[in-house]
Amino acid sequence: MRQWTPEQRARQSALIRTWKPWERSTGPSTEAGKAIAAGNSLKHGMRSSAWIAERNGVNEILLQLAHCPSESSSASSLST
Repeated sequence: MRQWTPEQRARQSALIRTWKPWERSTGPSTEAGKAIAAGNSLKHGMRSSAWIAERNGVNEILLQLAHCPSESSSASSLST
């Protein structure tokens, strides 16, 4: 890694302030570019809204099955 001297750091800082690159940085302008940029930090889909909705649906079904004793008792009588 480069080791900057205090003089080099001050010179580079002054140059960057004259260039002002943050004023020209606008980000993506097309819808396709915005869609790509929206997924830049995505590592996996386990926190996506679609996955969360699916998981909530499965959890709701499991809760309904857990609170329905007639189906669970008939299922256990079939296995014996």
